[in-house]
Amino acid sequence: MALIVQKFGGTSVGSIERIEAVADLVVKTKQQGHQVVVVLSAMSGETNRLINLAKQIDARPSSRELDVLLTTGEQVSVALLAMAIIKRGHSAVSLLADQVNIRTDNMFGKARIEDVAATRLKHELEHNRIAIIAGFQGRDVEGNITTLGRGGTDTSAVEIAGAIGADECQIYTDVDGVYTTDPRIEPKARRMSHVTFEEMLEMASLGAKVLHIRCVEAAGKYNLPIRVLSSFNPDQGTLISFEETDMKSNVVSGIAFNRDESLINVNGVPSGTEYLASILKLFSENGIEIDMINQVNHNFEKIDYAFTVHTNDFDQSLEVLRNNPHCINSDDVSGCSSVAKVSAVGVGMKSHSGVASLFFDALAKENIQVLLVSTSEIKISVLIDEKYLELAVRALHKVFLTENESI
Repeated sequence: MALIVQKFGGTSVGSIERIEAVADLVVKTKQQGHQVVVVLSAMSGETNRLINLAKQIDARPSSRELDVLLTTGEQVSVALLAMAIIKRGHSAVSLLADQVNIRTDNMFGKARIEDVAATRLKHELEHNRIAIIAGFQGRDVEGNITTLGRGGTDTSAVEIAGAIGADECQIYTDVDGVYTTDPRIEPKARRMSHVTFEEMLEMASLGAKVLHIRCVEAAGKYNLPIRVLSSFNPDQGTLISFEETDMKSNVVSGIAFNRDESLINVNGVPSGTEYLASILKLFSENGIEIDMINQVNHNFEKIDYAFTVHTNDFDQSLEVLRNNPHCINSDDVSGCSSVAKVSAVGVGMKSHSGVASLFFDALAKENIQVLLVSTSEIKISVLIDEKYLELAVRALHKVFLTENESI
């Protein structure tokens, strides 16, 4: 018998028919002798509907009140699933985040989980009940309702699984696993049976939409295996673990991409690390996360900096920098939102040379210009014009995962 946390996304519970199907999956797991905790998103489209309602009141609604509004979506889905499971003769209880003491910071709209008290959940499990928990939400120290941002239900599920010592966290979604890239762009993309935690962390951070980045980080904290499965056609899916056994021969495991990138240029900054520190402090104080950073020195007198931020933070980033000229001493602040990032990821890159030359040769053959470059032991990322993104993905997948599978 295992203790399993199962997370179901919005499309998995998008209708009464889908909720009934999820109830069957949960009950089947229970009948196999396992203890089950379920974490749910709102029904598909509900969060967008609520955001649209808010924007009819105010184009820039209060972030606190928006969180209060958005969390009602999960309250509906958890109650409906509990009803469906009880109808099937099993004991179930729906719980909101504050009922299981999911504590977060107070960054409304993108809060981070600080602690999950397992007492209530363990009590429900001891009484043989299936606990169904609202994902995507928590409470801060002052009792305010908070949300974790898009994809936050993944993070809720993993944090809950870690808190109760679950054996596995199963992420049910509308895809049947983790692919070498998005099959909608590259039809030859293949599903992987196993991905290492290190690779998945990179792919999630680089734009792969299958799992939320904070979810993968949390899995690392608890050394918790995650399995990605389809709620429509469930099978073995893709296992994400710390084991590097059963690894394929590919040096590059996947091609990730992110359309939600924007470029910020801060030119003519006096040389001196203190100015870069001031810029980064401004971003941090305003809750703006930086991805790529590049600098170009001009005879050590002036420096041009380039940063990438999430597209949602683009306007705020420009506003913050332009409103604080005394902090950055820049000659010019500008930006571009029509950019995208594409990356090659693989643990095999640690011990193989020649990956970078193949990567840039593939882009050069398609006449794709590179704006920024970022590397680590297991990835190469570039920022390019967004109009070339799909071409770049196909070219890189062809080089590393179609023509040269053993590279």
